[in-house]
Amino acid sequence: MTLDNIKKMEKLSVALAQLNPHLGNVHSNTEKLISAHKKATKMGADVIITPEMFLAGYPCDDLVYRDDFIAEIEASLNELAKLTNDGKAAIIVGAPRKNDGVLFNSLFVLDDGKIIHHYDKINLPNYGVFDEKRNFKSGYSTGPISLRGWRLGLAICEDIWTPDICETLQEAGAQLIISLNASPFEIGKQDKRMATAIARMSETNLPIIYLNMVGGQDEVVFDGNSFALNLGGELASHLPSFSETVSAVTVEVKPSGVRMIGQICKPEEGLASCYNALMIGIKDYVEKNNFPGVVLGLSGGIDSALVAVLAADALGADKVDTIMMPSEYTADISLNDAELLSENLGISHKTISIADAMSQFNIMLEPYFKNTDAGIAEENIQSRLRGLTLMAYSNKFGSMVLATGNKSEYAAGYATLYGDMCGGYAPIKDVWKTTVFELCKWRNNNIPRLSPIKKDRVIPERIITRPPSAELRPDQQDTDSLPEYHILDPILVALTEEMADIKTIISRGFDREVVEKASQLLFRAEYKRFQAAPGPKITSRAFGRDRRLPLTSGFRPAYHNR
Repeated sequence: MTLDNIKKMEKLSVALAQLNPHLGNVHSNTEKLISAHKKATKMGADVIITPEMFLAGYPCDDLVYRDDFIAEIEASLNELAKLTNDGKAAIIVGAPRKNDGVLFNSLFVLDDGKIIHHYDKINLPNYGVFDEKRNFKSGYSTGPISLRGWRLGLAICEDIWTPDICETLQEAGAQLIISLNASPFEIGKQDKRMATAIARMSETNLPIIYLNMVGGQDEVVFDGNSFALNLGGELASHLPSFSETVSAVTVEVKPSGVRMIGQICKPEEGLASCYNALMIGIKDYVEKNNFPGVVLGLSGGIDSALVAVLAADALGADKVDTIMMPSEYTADISLNDAELLSENLGISHKTISIADAMSQFNIMLEPYFKNTDAGIAEENIQSRLRGLTLMAYSNKFGSMVLATGNKSEYAAGYATLYGDMCGGYAPIKDVWKTTVFELCKWRNNNIPRLSPIKKDRVIPERIITRPPSAELRPDQQDTDSLPEYHILDPILVALTEEMADIKTIISRGFDREVVEKASQLLFRAEYKRFQAAPGPKITSRAFGRDRRLPLTSGFRPAYHNR
């Protein structure tokens, strides 16, 4: 063995391809990896690694049952393998694998022009947004692979959340753990990932590379935040949050053991991470579904203001249309604030009054509604006329309608089906009302790193400070129907994200009647949420595929003091 070969075995350059796949578009994903491989080759990388299921996208659910889809995956793997000839960087890529009619969530190792190894995911998550046991069979424990003179322990996402698999790899002689992941964003998730990786590193006494996907996929957002940890928990590399990048980590044998060094970027944290997750959710849903832009109703209230700013930050001002649809109950300050917000953002703003349509509906329904008091039915007609107007605009010009309801409203049922819930995507459906206020204040004091709009103070202050109102009747405020949000939100968080019972919540000091009312509202509105548009998940339990309750249920919890 030559001295050069010995030195080569003592050092390994790993290119971390933190990429955003387009689910189902195998050709596009392949082209993206080919481009990343070229970058890695220029860096002098020995191997490039991708996120979990990169070639397919994640989660691809029942799409994996299609033979033509799997055939595209297999053809792509063979094409990619050819890139590894002549000593060019090897590739470790995530993709589904089918063998004798059985499907696996796998990774493939490509080198010397061929597929030299595969590894099948062992721990299949089946909770929250995950349904992997529906689609895949668990793999079997295997040892590390030999690649470019190194013994690499490979794992896929959930495999590192328990100690057994990494310990098996260490006992079989692995020098380094590499984990490919498609780990969705939620508030506080990065701390959990880091703690898990540190635990595996401490147990095995091996450094670890954690590569995560980036981008939006329906109701989930992947935040990237890939990292590498040296022994002792020292951070060797941290890739940018919510951004695609290809970055090299150098792994080297030192007298003290294996050590890594690479790029370190400060992660987005707190409200910044929430805001960026919502932006990415909007951007990828719109662009991956080939919509030319979005349209939303701009009411002069805080929810539609936040959605408008998020959309402009995500897509650019030229892709956002807003429509003010006033009625006789719309205050002048709502009109003025909506117009000022649009001017600040540089987005299109139109006014289409629904007053005449309301009059015609009153005439049409008068024979049937006479001798009844005006109430919810009449209020909801206004909301649905606005939804109808937005959908007409969408049909004519192709822009997708954004729904503007927040999580507090969806939880309490304080939202109108086919009205303000109307839309193809609901950007803040997992954002509590109290967080809506916090995000608006944050945006006024900050310019998101990924935004093309380089302005702060874009939301008129009155929109943030003014008491929330649906403006469907004279002098209406949200608190006419709901408790103050600073009281309501913690109760709803407990009911939805913790699945806590009424007695537990009361024991925390909340008023019994308020808790019982919130619980009744929550259970009564399940059918509404079932019909709601998808929206990005940022909390530990979002409405949608993350939280599943029957629509027809006689369960109506009440407080029992026993």
